[in-house]
Amino acid sequence: MGVDAAPPLQHGQARALLKALADPLRLQVIEALHNGERCVCELTEELNLAQSKLSFHLKVMKEAGLLEAREEGRWIYYRLRSEPIGALQTWLATLAPSSDRQAPSCG
Repeated sequence: MGVDAAPPLQHGQARALLKALADPLRLQVIEALHNGERCVCELTEELNLAQSKLSFHLKVMKEAGLLEAREEGRWIYYRLRSEPIGALQTWLATLAPSSDRQAPSCG
């Protein structure tokens, strides 16, 4: 039997995900994590950020559901969660079919 599809993304959930992705620095984090899990120490070096600033952005993204974290010793490793990204992609795709529709005449 197949895996059940995730429930459709609600508008509030979509807004929360889009808000978490709206910051240019957070998009850099997404790009840095697109090939898999990374340690905070690697991200701070790659993105040339203070750990406190990066931690704030990672927290926002984690609270939005975009990231998972794993502790190993004194380090924290982050990775993208594919489910919310796929759900957002599906939600955006539902907007496309009717986006070219013209408005009815007001007159």
